[in-house]
Amino acid sequence: MKIRSVSAMALAVLLAACGPFDSMKEGLQHSEAVSAELEKSIGVKPFVGFNWNNGSLTSVNVTFQGVPQVELPEIARKAKAAVISEFKQTPKQVVIAFAIEP
Repeated sequence: MKIRSVSAMALAVLLAACGPFDSMKEGLQHSEAVSAELEKSIGVKPFVGFNWNNGSLTSVNVTFQGVPQVELPEIARKAKAAVISEFKQTPKQVVIAFAIEP
């Protein structure tokens, strides 16, 4: 009887833990797809990070290494479109950054 309850408890913990891991795995796939889409359309592959809170996409960070040779409004438009398309959800904010060497 004791072994059964321990097994049931272990199974419950494993099933409860699957949700966050699945969400993280799915989020990583979305961020890689956004990165690939922006590399194709802008010519520079960015790093794409994201934050979820209670199942809601709160923010997506798109960081380019250097400044692409594309107008800023076009970068913003393409980044927003790629994020909404790939994540299937509109985040509260999209942060676009440029990492430059000093």
